Amino acid sequence: MSSTREKAIEAVLYASGNHAMKRETPVPEAICESYGEDVFNESVMKTMLPAQVYEKLLNTLHNGAPLDPAIADDVANAMKHWAISKGATHYTHWFQPLTGATAEKHDAFLEPNASGEAILKFSGKNLIAGESDASSFPSGGLRSTFEARGYTAWDPTSPAFLRRGRNTITLCIPTAFWSYTGEALDKKTPLLRSIQAVEKAVRHLMKALHQEKPDARVSVSLGAEQEYFLIDRHFYYARPDLVQCGRTLFGAPPPRHQQLEDHYYGTIKPRILAFMADVDRQLWSLGIPAKTRHNEVAPAQFEIAPLFEELNLAVDHNMILMDVLKQTAEEHQLICLLHEKPFAGINGSGKHNNWSVEYGKLRLFKPVMDDPVKNEIFLASLCSVIQAVDRHADLLRAATAFAGNDYRLGANEAPPAIISIFLGEQLDEMLEQLESNQIQPARKRDTLSAGVSALPSLFKDAADRNRTSPFAFTGNKFEFRSPGSSQSCAGINIMLNTIFAESLEETASAIDRLPEENFHEGIRAVFRDIIRKHKRIIFNGNGYDSSWVQEAARRGLPNYRSTLDTIGILTQKKNMELFEKTGVFSRTELLSRQEIQLEDYQRKIQIEAELSLLIARTIIQPVLIREFKDLAGCGSEIPPAIARIRSMLSEGIQKISDKADSLEKIISIHDYASYTAAMNELRIEVDAMEKIAADDLWPLPKYREMLFLY
Repeated sequence: MSSTREKAIEAVLYASGNHAMKRETPVPEAICESYGEDVFNESVMKTMLPAQVYEKLLNTLHNGAPLDPAIADDVANAMKHWAISKGATHYTHWFQPLTGATAEKHDAFLEPNASGEAILKFSGKNLIAGESDASSFPSGGLRSTFEARGYTAWDPTSPAFLRRGRNTITLCIPTAFWSYTGEALDKKTPLLRSIQAVEKAVRHLMKALHQEKPDARVSVSLGAEQEYFLIDRHFYYARPDLVQCGRTLFGAPPPRHQQLEDHYYGTIKPRILAFMADVDRQLWSLGIPAKTRHNEVAPAQFEIAPLFEELNLAVDHNMILMDVLKQTAEEHQLICLLHEKPFAGINGSGKHNNWSVEYGKLRLFKPVMDDPVKNEIFLASLCSVIQAVDRHADLLRAATAFAGNDYRLGANEAPPAIISIFLGEQLDEMLEQLESNQIQPARKRDTLSAGVSALPSLFKDAADRNRTSPFAFTGNKFEFRSPGSSQSCAGINIMLNTIFAESLEETASAIDRLPEENFHEGIRAVFRDIIRKHKRIIFNGNGYDSSWVQEAARRGLPNYRSTLDTIGILTQKKNMELFEKTGVFSRTELLSRQEIQLEDYQRKIQIEAELSLLIARTIIQPVLIREFKDLAGCGSEIPPAIARIRSMLSEGIQKISDKADSLEKIISIHDYASYTAAMNELRIEVDAMEKIAADDLWPLPKYREMLFLY
């Protein structure tokens, strides 16, 4: 066995066998007391701020009132004292640039005064605005290298929080990030704009339906289910492809992986459970309502899901959650892999985006069968979603298109690249009745019985689940299942909010034009028109079936198979008009994001291609040549079995060499569209050799080791 792989396996076995298990019983009261202890939340503000300042800030938080700059110094002073009392020495404007990750620059509270004495200083000016180098982040041409100035602006609607390191605590202040010329260079700013667009559209609908309530708050909510893989850190550092790309460029699936279906919801191994417990404790202290943890389908794959939160906060929390997963994994001698497809041949990881909209206490996507008026609100919202997704399926696909997700979408654990909506049998019936104008009494809720007297009967949900659908109605929300596990939730929800806002405004405007006479019949006519025009997007069948591709084409639904197919969608005339009309993106901001999408894809696929070539030539081929030479030294009269292996090695070495040469030519001319196919061809030959070469010589940790030894 090669020294690197041998040492990795020995280290993993040692770590797994000697993993310290803390059998401390958590005290529920202590968990409740520590929840949100590292967040400058409303309860802390109420205690530390003057009453008048607190009321003004609360008005901004809850009602979207403009922030009064006069209160900034009071808020900054309270925030500083709170953070310092917790041990913080630095503060940072925490923002989300167009890298898809988060960014931060730490400044110390400490400053010397005129006498040379140390003081701790943090002003309202420090809180409200900061300056960052805008040319060093992706800008899509909005900023040149010599035009460096950019600004971070405090987002008071997302509370400041503390991040704890090994020997430091930092106050993190969520902010937006703008260029010197005013364009958004981040994901937060357009997200907040899109939320405003939804609020405006919902209020318009309620006014049109005569259901307006001046004090009712419009909110968009998100529950983001996060999938991820865990492997031992020793295996990770023995695999240059995982270190550089986040996924294995080579590796033959083992005889046993997920086909026994025994990992999903299985008993969580002690080492993993200890990691999960640490993650939960950290998230709870940050006010992140982590709720569910379980084994996922693939070996070494897991999921964590929080409760629903207001959208802007939920997006921030998901970014923090991913960071906590990665940092906590390292503390447990593990590595958290957030790539969409780290291992070929088994399930990849997604991020299920559960999206809903509320008006006061009313959920727009919750059917209200016993109240026809409130059900009109539901039907208006539902029809607006159907219309929005049918018109702008291209934008939803573009929002989930990037190099990592190309390996996942369309595989048998992920929805297809074709966007469609699943509604379920009961809603289908309702829409059919609306379309035919033959409304039937609401169906009574069915119950399920197992035929065992000791077991309770259960109410049956209005719709089954369709795990093959990219956009599914799941009771009182829509679950968008196409997003990849590593991506920010911001871009996905910017698209959802924007297309929904446009469609809802149109629905409300159509209702506005109705005469008071036969008003409710007119409303049904509006819904009927939408259903007839856009019902092609509804598909309740098996999205994995090959026949769906032909059926979708017959319906005229777009099928963007790869990221490169989606380049240009953002800047199509209809889409640019949509974003400008809703105020979510300017024309220049859209152009910049299209350029960034293309650059990001090209850079990532370039790294993968070059590394594939490097590993094949400098790691795999030398091992195979060495083994071939050893067998060649056995003499001329050798057993047929050895001769056969030697022949297979010779043939494999030549095939790898040929495929590597082909890949090198494609790289030399930057034919990005051909990179993936060329890498796959090289991978096929390398993986075939992994099944033939002597196990003790193979240089890279194998799937059977990485996925099962921890």
